[in-house]
Amino acid sequence: MTVDRLIHIFAGLFILVSLALGIEGSPLFLSTWALAFTAFVGANLLQFGFTQVCPLGFILKKLGVPESAASCAR
Repeated sequence: MTVDRLIHIFAGLFILVSLALGIEGSPLFLSTWALAFTAFVGANLLQFGFTQVCPLGFILKKLGVPESAASCAR
């Protein structure tokens, strides 16, 4: 598993979990404030699109996860 794949997995997982916790119709509903985490993940994805800086990529690289040729953790 490479840094890029793990970043996509983490982003997708965090968005789905925060939606499950933040939407009132969900059986896992906790608080509508959980949707703020969805906004945070989206803002990080937008920021990466402009700056090519990915904090999770840096962390994964430090943990020894191999990079792919087009990784965001350069």
